[in-house]
Amino acid sequence: MAGIPHDHYEPKTGIEKWLHSRLNVVGLLYDTLMIPTPKNLNWMWIWGIVLVFCLVLQIATGVVLVMHYTPHVDLAFASIEHIMRDVNGGHMIRYMHMNGASLFFVAVYAHIFRGLYYGSYKAPREVTWIIGMLIYLLMMGTAFMGYVLPWGQMSFHGTAVITGLFGAIPGIGEAIQTWLLGATAVGQPALNRFFSLHYLLPFVIAGLVIVHVWAFHSTGNNNPTGVEVRRGSKAEAEKDTLPFWPYFVIKDIFALAVILVVFFAIVGFMPNYLGHPDNYIEANPLATPAHIVPEWYFLPFYAILRAFTADVWAVQFVSFITGGIIDAKFFGVLAMFGAIAVMALAPWLDTSSVRSGRYRPMFKWWFAVLCVDFMVLMWVGARPAEFPYDWISLIASAYWFAYFLVILPLLGVLEKPDTPPATIEDDFKAHYGKSSDATPAE
Repeated sequence: MAGIPHDHYEPKTGIEKWLHSRLNVVGLLYDTLMIPTPKNLNWMWIWGIVLVFCLVLQIATGVVLVMHYTPHVDLAFASIEHIMRDVNGGHMIRYMHMNGASLFFVAVYAHIFRGLYYGSYKAPREVTWIIGMLIYLLMMGTAFMGYVLPWGQMSFHGTAVITGLFGAIPGIGEAIQTWLLGATAVGQPALNRFFSLHYLLPFVIAGLVIVHVWAFHSTGNNNPTGVEVRRGSKAEAEKDTLPFWPYFVIKDIFALAVILVVFFAIVGFMPNYLGHPDNYIEANPLATPAHIVPEWYFLPFYAILRAFTADVWAVQFVSFITGGIIDAKFFGVLAMFGAIAVMALAPWLDTSSVRSGRYRPMFKWWFAVLCVDFMVLMWVGARPAEFPYDWISLIASAYWFAYFLVILPLLGVLEKPDTPPATIEDDFKAHYGKSSDATPAE
């Protein structure tokens, strides 16, 4: 890790020296496994390994599924049924892939909200945060395109609704929508495009994950106190850190094993619980489902998209000052993508001098409301766009933007934070007793 003194890999045998001088792959693996890691990390730091597992699972199961899938509007649905009924273990592979996407988003939301609470986005980790948000956007795009492939009723009509959002862009919307679909309506060209991109993007995500890991290896890992590791000498750094192997690797593997027990229980006993029954009906352009909803992990932003109707005064005001260029539909699209953008801008919107929310009394309450707000948005996104759900989604959407654009900047001025510990070692002693380098009493 740059800036933190620690032992580096030293080749000993002749073969190791020969390989090290030509390709330093062993050295890179050693430095990754033995990276000095703040020793006060809590259980909220387990989600990284869960996300890596999910990415590997999705790529591995996806490669197998592609061997049996047919990307054609007349054959796609039947090929899915072929996988489920005729391919050896096909039903289990597909169910792992389907529910693996849900686990992926559970882990990424826990990872993001952990970062928001402990201030992992603050300097010098802004680039790490932005790369993480790019990964999240690519995950959303990949998941959406994957949802299209079964070519069921919800797949087909959901694609028409989501791609129709781009048609709301003034002037160029229709051309963009046609370019995305490859035609004027959802059909074979759209299925070809989405199949190709759904297969490609996970490998792009894998590349960005490597850059993401490299980024926080360069700046050092954040920790629950938000206090940086001391960098004056190796001895001081060792008081604040432990090697990633074996301490945190074992901890992460144990946490992953517990999560996988729950995951495989869902895959084995309730694999369709998070899906929609309409997607087991073959796509019919002439029969629209009564209530089109996306997958659960899109629901908060879907709720924000629908919240800003033509009756909302903010929409009316913006439409008036822009001469009608920004109507309710386009305003909703801007709000949906804006909800993600304000998260990405958190490093510059948070003006507090204290990094971790653990030492910010007022922040804790506002952040707790944000977590509840996110769950409310998720719930209301699955409800019909009618009273009282439209009002609930509007209030919840307003709080989401208010938190990032108003509350975070003001808290840095109004809040009086508690004093964090001077060092990570002090926090470790406070929670676990004597430091690891202390000798037992005689």
